[in-house]
Amino acid sequence: MSVASTTAGSRVPQSYVRRAGARFNQAIPLLRSAAGVLVITATVLFLASVITFALGALSDSNPAAAALGETATPEDIERLNHEFGLDRPLVVQYFDWVGDALRGDLGRSWFTTIPVTDSIKTALPVDLSIAALALALAILIGGGAGIGAALSNGGAFDRAVTLVCSVLGTLPPFIIGIGLIVIFAVKLQALPAGGYVPINVDPLQWLRFAILPALALSLDVAASIARQLRTSLIGQLHENYAVGAQMRGFGRRRVLFGHVLRNAAGPTLAVIGLAIPLIIGGAVMTEKLFGLPGVAQLALQAAEKGDVPVVLGTLMVTAVIVVAASLVINVLQLVLNPVARRGERTTGAGR
Repeated sequence: MSVASTTAGSRVPQSYVRRAGARFNQAIPLLRSAAGVLVITATVLFLASVITFALGALSDSNPAAAALGETATPEDIERLNHEFGLDRPLVVQYFDWVGDALRGDLGRSWFTTIPVTDSIKTALPVDLSIAALALALAILIGGGAGIGAALSNGGAFDRAVTLVCSVLGTLPPFIIGIGLIVIFAVKLQALPAGGYVPINVDPLQWLRFAILPALALSLDVAASIARQLRTSLIGQLHENYAVGAQMRGFGRRRVLFGHVLRNAAGPTLAVIGLAIPLIIGGAVMTEKLFGLPGVAQLALQAAEKGDVPVVLGTLMVTAVIVVAASLVINVLQLVLNPVARRGERTTGAGR
């Protein structure tokens, strides 16, 4: 009995080890892909920091002369340049700037002496809240339109979605924003044409002020999402697994939402990842149009004065946000795309 119990007891750990080893082997391709994405992300951030700093170094602005005025002597300018650290080699300035940035210190404004980090902390929530709402609207509108068009393949709704997406794809956010202001603020007088209320102060008022700029940023992206999702869904519905499920009696909607949508989400996520820089880039003109006190306006005002630390700080923070968002999208693609993971495992087995 002791031998049997020992034998039985030895089988459980072995089966557990085999299952754990199988799970680990299945996770290796995903981990390898995630590591590759992290390496690319770190490289992009490094290049972004070099380019951002080089733009500031190549500028012709003389902060010491601008801050001291026309009556400043060369000695005064030299002394202030030393305080700003501008008399050091560019390589030393770069590594000092990067080291301080990694600690959350982006320097001080040359003109107001306000820490750049504090200015960005004040302006960044405006952009993040508007961009998050714009992305949510783009996914909801574009996803709903794309699914509806795929279900109505060749029907009236499909043709209407294709037409609307074609029109929206040619209009920049600035033009869409003007049209939204004319319709909802001037004609209907239902929403304010500009201004901003923080979401933590009054969520309802924040939504009233944020909905128009968010719509202006989201409609072009929604059109791209709808087109890509429709194409992916129709293609997947003609795959063998989807056709087989329909032949077994599953309805078209059940096949779409239960099987096809997950596989079709990968290309759509890629479109969303590419749209994030467009949303952030479109915020420059949108902030100006709707009077939003965001990072884009902070950077524009600093650029007009030649306030290089503020410009560098806003550009670097924007780059980090874009790269971080792209990293999240890439990881989601790896998780949601079983075909890619099977391809990785096949490649790994071939090696």
